[in-house]
Amino acid sequence: MRTQESKQYLLLDGKPILVHTLELFDRLEAVSDVVLVTGADDVERCQGYIEAYGLRKVKRVIPGGKERQDSVYQGLLALDGTVRWVMVHDGVRPFAAREHIAACLDKAIETEAAVLAVPVKDTIKIVDGEGLIQATPDRRSLWAIQTPQAFRFSLLREAHERAREEGFVGTDDAMLVERLGVRVAVVEADYYNIKITTPEDLPWAEWIIRHVRGERES
Repeated sequence: MRTQESKQYLLLDGKPILVHTLELFDRLEAVSDVVLVTGADDVERCQGYIEAYGLRKVKRVIPGGKERQDSVYQGLLALDGTVRWVMVHDGVRPFAAREHIAACLDKAIETEAAVLAVPVKDTIKIVDGEGLIQATPDRRSLWAIQTPQAFRFSLLREAHERAREEGFVGTDDAMLVERLGVRVAVVEADYYNIKITTPEDLPWAEWIIRHVRGERES
């Protein structure tokens, strides 16, 4: 993001991006508990957000690990043993539509594992280390994966523990589940569910919150 402040704490419409995301899940009837995983130095700050914004469903704020995968695993360990279904979501995706989140969870309950995604609009090229095109995959088979990703809790924990035992680091949770031989279902979302990552994302996020996914619209 090229800012001194971490991107999840940048203000969007007067509130930290992370707070918008947490408020979204706080309003969802299907969600009973939220575990927030953050950097060790930010635990106290995030606990302050929970109190200041009245986030009822955030039960714990815990420090994560070195990699994203390590942080998700710590979050799984912090959940109550009675949990059957779990969703993993990026703190900088505040615009997931409630109906898409519900559809993802429903599909996971039906199939064990599901992710939100959108069809890729651009032509994708596979490029080697010298900057030369090696192949052009069929765009019709390519989807950009989003979050939340929903799983049977026991399945996701098994996938993480297997990856830890074998020293495997994946780019998302679905990848770990796929390694177990479990097929992951895709639920189509929309292109507003952006991950706010670069400076160019901020003006787009401001437009979305004012015209599409603000609190009045969600």
